[in-house]
Amino acid sequence: MASLVPYGYRPSQGLLRAAARRQQATDPRQVYAYAVHDLQNPDDPVLGAFLKGGREGMTGVSVSDRMAMRNSVFYRGTSLISGSMGMLPLSVMRRKPDGTTEKAVDHPLYRVFKLDPLGNGAMSPSEFKSFMQLAALFDGNAYARVVRLNGEVQSLVPFPRKTVTKEWSGGTIRFKHQPKSGRAEYLDPRDVFHFRAPVSLDGLNGLGLLDVAADTIGLAHLAEKAMANLLTKGMMAGGALQVKEELSDEAYRRLKDSLRDDYAGADATGEFMLLEGGMEAKPFSGSARDNQLVELRKNEAEQGSRFTGVPRPLLMFDETAWGTGIQQLGLYFVTYCLLPWFVIWEEAIWRLFTRQEQRSRDGTILYAKFNERALLRGSLKEQGEFLSRALGSGGGKPFMEANEARDALDMNPHPDGYGLAPRTGTTAAEIVEDQDEPK
Repeated sequence: MASLVPYGYRPSQGLLRAAARRQQATDPRQVYAYAVHDLQNPDDPVLGAFLKGGREGMTGVSVSDRMAMRNSVFYRGTSLISGSMGMLPLSVMRRKPDGTTEKAVDHPLYRVFKLDPLGNGAMSPSEFKSFMQLAALFDGNAYARVVRLNGEVQSLVPFPRKTVTKEWSGGTIRFKHQPKSGRAEYLDPRDVFHFRAPVSLDGLNGLGLLDVAADTIGLAHLAEKAMANLLTKGMMAGGALQVKEELSDEAYRRLKDSLRDDYAGADATGEFMLLEGGMEAKPFSGSARDNQLVELRKNEAEQGSRFTGVPRPLLMFDETAWGTGIQQLGLYFVTYCLLPWFVIWEEAIWRLFTRQEQRSRDGTILYAKFNERALLRGSLKEQGEFLSRALGSGGGKPFMEANEARDALDMNPHPDGYGLAPRTGTTAAEIVEDQDEPK
């Protein structure tokens, strides 16, 4: 493993020390094998970005968390993903040996994800899931401390962002927690709930959006700043009126009054001005569009949307039609944007189970599952048609019971659930006659 000590301080590298001393005479910042930044230089952009917790891009703009969230496209995409993950129900399920499934309401993790993740009411399940998801989007990784009592998980307490790193140690994984004050501690994987972004460069740590989108967000920030400067400090006049001779005070006042009273406002759009005294109009050719600021901002919005993977209509691009494709749009969002995160969450939760819970001797298996039906519901008409088919409408074989259909609509079960739906192949008269027969 290569040493992290600067070349100039290695005793065995006399030639390198001599070369470093010669180079220091011309450029003292290039003595070492790594870049050196002056702590006393407030204009050092990389040092400023480091101290502010931001990412330095090609534009020289330090992209911090709050600055990135001021970008409307980035805010919309990340908030939509984290908000959707926080909203969707997450349950711990149990698959029995006979193949049937049920909610494992008696398991401690079921209560943690359904009722109280921190164990003290400080954070609701939706708040916990959305915060962890946003941390994974921004930093590429999300970490929470696992608190156990008698071997059972009692709570999951999120670590402050950027205080935990994942590393190899002797062929095993360990987590290093470095708080903002105090000594570092090393944690066993069993004590850390961790999941990362789908893309990783080392197989351990995920790649955060702020790292890969820093240049795009920085350029979009500069474009917004340029537009703001144009509107606040730039000359917005449409043109100039040039005369061959100097106007008298009376003619000057009459011209200003005419421009204000006769040619100002929306009603004067397209009107021709009446000039006098050999006056000549010379319109200005420069504008925001001519300076390509509008095109630049639009292009950066397009670039920013690609990093999040959210479909364009959901990012409020108004030139994209919604129409009757809203259901397919929701399916696209779930399949190509949220589904990878479903799998990542479920696998991370699966690691919290003991070996016996992951697969017991009798074949019972515990697992976590998101319920994405909340994002895939169609209109009431489409739901009605589906449930009618499921109950056997049209002569088909039913694959649902009436109470199951009621449960899909969040309705209480009926005591006579079978009698609420017509049976396939019978008329209403036959049903009534059958019900009237003595039992």
